Amino acid sequence: MIVHSKIIGEGFPFIILHGFLGMGDNWKTLGSQFASLGYQVHLVDQRNHGRSFHDPEFDYEIMAEDLKIYCDAHHIDETILLGHSMGGKTAMFFATTYPEKVAKLIIADIAPRAYAAHHEHILSSLEALYKNIHTLKTRKEADNFLSNHIVETGIRQFLLKNLFWQKPGLLGLRINLPVLIVRYAAIGVALPEDRYYTGPTLFLKGERSNYIQQTDDFEISKAFAKAYVHTIKRAGHWLHAENPKDFYKEVLNFL
Repeated sequence: MIVHSKIIGEGFPFIILHGFLGMGDNWKTLGSQFASLGYQVHLVDQRNHGRSFHDPEFDYEIMAEDLKIYCDAHHIDETILLGHSMGGKTAMFFATTYPEKVAKLIIADIAPRAYAAHHEHILSSLEALYKNIHTLKTRKEADNFLSNHIVETGIRQFLLKNLFWQKPGLLGLRINLPVLIVRYAAIGVALPEDRYYTGPTLFLKGERSNYIQQTDDFEISKAFAKAYVHTIKRAGHWLHAENPKDFYKEVLNFL
């Protein structure tokens, strides 16, 4: 099966991979900006996310293979590859497996190391929503329900982008929540120590995020010999949404 995407513009291929519980549409604004520069931007939904297929198998090796199948189907021999968080780790696995297919690599706020589980509250909140979704008649009702579990408006808005109308009056979630809960630990694994990519690589980290720390520099340079790490000011983990102007500028400078 081939993962779903939205393709914007014409030119050299530029693939963007979203983070955990996200979708390609999260990158629509920045994707359009990159397309205006003469790139063909592919906003990909990874498996069990967005409009892509649901499957019980879920790990980085498999998602890297999904991307290889996608590139073959779209006759993409070489691409610029940008990934955020989970998408950044997928991009690392893909670039170190198929280096000839990646002209330049951009990793947003994730390091090659392993990460401890830390989304349990969000997943349990979504599970409560999922179990009660048949009782909710509007997006506003869904937001009110989720606000009992998650107080941060921005996080709720991000999660509720997964809502869609299965049919009139019946809401659903695009993410394959049951599988993501069971397979959640898979997104925290490290890039294997024997993997490396020697092409140009940019790591962007949020100033207020702890996902990339100074102690990660050695592992980054070991796996990505031409890596450059830059901090996006006034931004946390969702750096592309919190400071899109500086994020765009740094990617543009790198390109």
